[in-house]
Amino acid sequence: MPSRWEQVVVDAADPARLARWWAEALGYVIVNEAPDEVEIRRAPDQMPGLLFTPVDGVKRVKNRLHIDLRPDDQEAEVERLVGMGARSVDIGQGDVPWVVLADPEGNEFCVLSGAST
Repeated sequence: MPSRWEQVVVDAADPARLARWWAEALGYVIVNEAPDEVEIRRAPDQMPGLLFTPVDGVKRVKNRLHIDLRPDDQEAEVERLVGMGARSVDIGQGDVPWVVLADPEGNEFCVLSGAST
C-alpha cells in the first residue's frame, strides 16, 4: 500500500500567527494547537494539512517548495491576500500569468489565473 500524504510542514518564527494567517487565507480550520506546533486542514477529517512548527532564524532564500492557489478571480484574491498581510515578491519569474506573493514570514506562494477547467 502506498503512503498517504498527511501534511506539509512549514517552519515558522511564530507558528500560531502564521497558521492563523494561512487558515484565513485558505478557509481552513485549526485542528490541533500545542505550544510547539499548530495544524490546519480544510476540515478536521480531511488531509493533507499544513503543520506549522517553530524555527530559529529568518528565512533567507527562495522556497524550494511552495503552494499554488487557483482562485476564480485572481485580481480579487491577490487584493484580499495583500490586505491580509501578503506582499508581492520578485523571484525572477518574469512575465507570467501568475502572481508571486509572500506570506507574513516571507514564504513565497503563487496565485494562478482563473479557475482551471
